[in-house]
Amino acid sequence: MRGLLLGVLAALPLAACVAPQAAPRPPIAAAPQPIPTGGLEAVMGASAQRLIAQFGNPDLDLREGPARKLQFLGPACVLDAYLYPPRSGRGEPVVTYVDARQPDGRDMDRASCVAALTAQRQTR
Repeated sequence: MRGLLLGVLAALPLAACVAPQAAPRPPIAAAPQPIPTGGLEAVMGASAQRLIAQFGNPDLDLREGPARKLQFLGPACVLDAYLYPPRSGRGEPVVTYVDARQPDGRDMDRASCVAALTAQRQTR
């Protein structure tokens, strides 16, 4: 019995050396990546008037508060342009985001859609 007691007492200092298990840290969320705008220079920052001059009259024109959505349809794609007033609150709304899809609803490269709609307008 004495040998058992000595063994336990000898092990106590070693038990104190074990590092406590820390709770696992949650993964760090990656910072949101900016949406690439390459090939969209003709539409980003454009006013509604400039879009209409480039693509013709929109097939859909929706307004909700200060925001506006213009939709342009073509045989190759559908382009949605979202216009918002400048951050200063003064001035004409401009395009801050565009979305593109094929007529069947599948995603499409936005720059390719802009090019297709521009080419379509030039052939009329």
